[in-house]
Amino acid sequence: QVQLVESGGGLVQTGGSLSLSCVASGRTFSRFAMGWFRQTPGKEREFVAAISWSGDNTYYADSVKGRSTISRDNAKNTVYLQMNSLQAEDTAVYYCAARESGFISWNKDDYGYWGKGTQVTVSS
Repeated sequence: QVQLVESGGGLVQTGGSLSLSCVASGRTFSRFAMGWFRQTPGKEREFVAAISWSGDNTYYADSVKGRSTISRDNAKNTVYLQMNSLQAEDTAVYYCAARESGFISWNKDDYGYWGKGTQVTVSS
């Protein structure tokens, strides 16, 4: 079992920045690929970013590419998502997810462990 706890969400103005964190416990964190997804009411959960077990490979959704950075610290069992130039359409609940294969995926069905999410609200 892997437990994931997100933090760092909140209210931010358009154009601002936020840094989300996700702390993992329960299994060897360094063996898992990690992903960030987001969801708004009435919509499917969508991929945001993913990072391989080593941190050498990352992948981003087009909607956040160039203004977001995913990173991880295996010594701290933590994955991060730095988001800049936030827009109203970035408003969502952001979820951290772990994939037992160490390779990245943008498919939410490939992730077996999920956190409870953290709300990000971008206001104009």
